[in-house]
Amino acid sequence: MKPKLYILLLTLFLVYPAGRVTAQEPTVDTVGSLTGIQVETSVDKAEIYIGDLITYTVAITYDSTIELIPPPLGANLGAFDVKDYQPDIETRLPDGRIKSETVFKVSTFTTGDYVIPPVPVIFIMPDSTRKAVLAEPVPIKVLSMLENAGDSVDIHPLKAQYEFPRDYSRYYIWGALALVVVIGAVILIWSMIRRKKLKEEPVDMRPPWEIAFEKLAVLKEKNLISQERYREYYFELTEIYRGFLGRVYEIDVLEMTTEEFMERFEKIELPGNIYRDSMSMLRYADLVKFAKQVPESGRPEVDLQAAHDMIETVRFDRERKAQIDVHIDQPGGKPMPETTEASR
Repeated sequence: MKPKLYILLLTLFLVYPAGRVTAQEPTVDTVGSLTGIQVETSVDKAEIYIGDLITYTVAITYDSTIELIPPPLGANLGAFDVKDYQPDIETRLPDGRIKSETVFKVSTFTTGDYVIPPVPVIFIMPDSTRKAVLAEPVPIKVLSMLENAGDSVDIHPLKAQYEFPRDYSRYYIWGALALVVVIGAVILIWSMIRRKKLKEEPVDMRPPWEIAFEKLAVLKEKNLISQERYREYYFELTEIYRGFLGRVYEIDVLEMTTEEFMERFEKIELPGNIYRDSMSMLRYADLVKFAKQVPESGRPEVDLQAAHDMIETVRFDRERKAQIDVHIDQPGGKPMPETTEASR
């Protein structure tokens, strides 16, 4: 594959990890260099033997007026396997600039000449445009453990072949029985622990919207916004809202990513503009939670009210449908006329 085409595909893969590009996604321009930004790559050794660990470091120095989106932990490092990593080690320099380091511990088990591919680093510039700078590729030579051994390697004679007992089927039978017993014991213990846990956890029988409204009120009283604890605030806000929709529509959503969450609810008929408004709020919250974006003044309060309004819209829709079902079930019942929020 040609180098330019490889770099373009790599950049697109990392900028759009969801696997789906939409018109709403910001564009990213790939440039050779940017004023006020310095991207350096280094390794602790350029020649290694099979299985040795390499410390690969991406050091990024940039002005405080520029926002960095750290390199992804799943970055493509070619033939090397990532064994450990330390992401986004941030240091403020005496001249006011910021230095961020991401350290990978990598290794490989095949010999030859390799190159750690260029890793794209994305910045949000003061004018809100996004630029990508490619880190320099790093060549690595992987040597065989026997490459310099020469004639010093002793060749030992083969050991005599071990003769297995002719009738060893009974070992298989006893081994299978032991495995069945172990699996059965594990399942039994797990079931007992689960039942005990379910008995200990009290079940809140209130409607989901009452639980959500109460949690939103508690979140507001914590005053996390005035303390500038924005990440904690948005983590709790999105957990309340996602948990509410999960209880209403009986879907386990708390372990889903935002993209998985939206794909699941795209197939459900939600009232009004709930899907669009939910997508807008949750994606903005992800920027605060994971990209360390500081929300503009007043935005956290707006998102809290938006969550409250969306919960109220779902509540009204669910209760209206329940009333229609009850009316139809009654003798001689007919469908009730459609009711809108404006007629409440």
